[in-house]
Amino acid sequence: MADDQQLWGYPEVAAHLGISVGAARNCKSRGSLPAPDDTTVPDRPRWRPATFQTWNPVGRGFRSDLHRPSSQGITPSG
Repeated sequence: MADDQQLWGYPEVAAHLGISVGAARNCKSRGSLPAPDDTTVPDRPRWRPATFQTWNPVGRGFRSDLHRPSSQGITPSG
């Protein structure tokens, strides 16, 4: 893997998903995250940001309404 490519560890994945680092680790151990793109360092999986752009999480507790594009014509009532 090229050294110039940005890779995310648990802190970046957690920030992207809006969860804690511990929760990101739990998701990985349960198989709820996509497969890491880089596993060359033991116990430190890393992912390309693009991996999460095409990934659709499913399962208990995922709130799909929080990740809906805002350009769907939803207007605030007032």
